[in-house]
Amino acid sequence: MSIEKGRAYFRALGMEDRVREFTVSSATVELAAQALGVEGARIAKTLSFKTADGCMLILAAGDARIDNHKFKAKFHMKAKMLSADEVLELVGHPVGGVCPFGCNEGIPVYLDESLKRFTTVFPAVGSASSAIELDLDELFRYSKAIEWIDVCKLPEEQA
Repeated sequence: MSIEKGRAYFRALGMEDRVREFTVSSATVELAAQALGVEGARIAKTLSFKTADGCMLILAAGDARIDNHKFKAKFHMKAKMLSADEVLELVGHPVGGVCPFGCNEGIPVYLDESLKRFTTVFPAVGSASSAIELDLDELFRYSKAIEWIDVCKLPEEQA
């Protein structure tokens, strides 16, 4: 079970007690925000994209959207998200619980600048009813992120 992989990841860091599980779904930004009682933008959604070597993960603020031009400029390829089946196979977590914690080895992880507006954010922990609150330094460290990138646009930029 994917939540167990996420829990085990944080158990090894002595942080399992910070993992939150809900009796309701937190599979979307809106549902996660309701379950946590926070604004949706503070949900650190994990987006999974196809690469020549498999996939990569980008964590972004809940209200951010991929900017195809910025993505292509950064990665020199078109942004193509994985299908639900590919996500489970390549990442090891189901859609709604995708996160960089306890996922399959060797997946590059990036953090989008859209998250830097917040002191803490809430990524999933492997299931569609879980989250953990992390500050940005913790998110960078525990996600094993390669770097902060700018490949998203915020709602005011989308208009």
